[in-house]
Amino acid sequence: QVQLVESGGGSVQAGGSLRLSCTVYTYSGLGYCMAWFRQAPGKEREGVATIDYNSRTNYADSVKDRFTISKDNAKNTLSLQMNSLKPEDTAMYYCALKFGACPPSLSRSVFTSWGQGTEVTVSS
Repeated sequence: QVQLVESGGGSVQAGGSLRLSCTVYTYSGLGYCMAWFRQAPGKEREGVATIDYNSRTNYADSVKDRFTISKDNAKNTLSLQMNSLKPEDTAMYYCALKFGACPPSLSRSVFTSWGQGTEVTVSS
């Protein structure tokens, strides 16, 4: 069973930056899609970004040009660099994994493995 562990959340003022990390345990193969999702209080979990096995990326419109998803296959880690943070970015952030190609629509339903989440708070 794949285990995902996030780290790097915290509190920051608007305009600041944070970097989230996700380590993948018990699986070191190729051919999978990884993603970051987030869930704000009282809202649905939404897709933030995906990256496939060829490092092709896809972003939600709300984070384009501010967030960067990346991965290090050698270290089995996924990262999310978040710049120009806004109060509306406040949420619990989750990393997720699915085997095969990434979904075109940042759909959460196809992801089979999830981390426990790391909290991000952006104050105005």
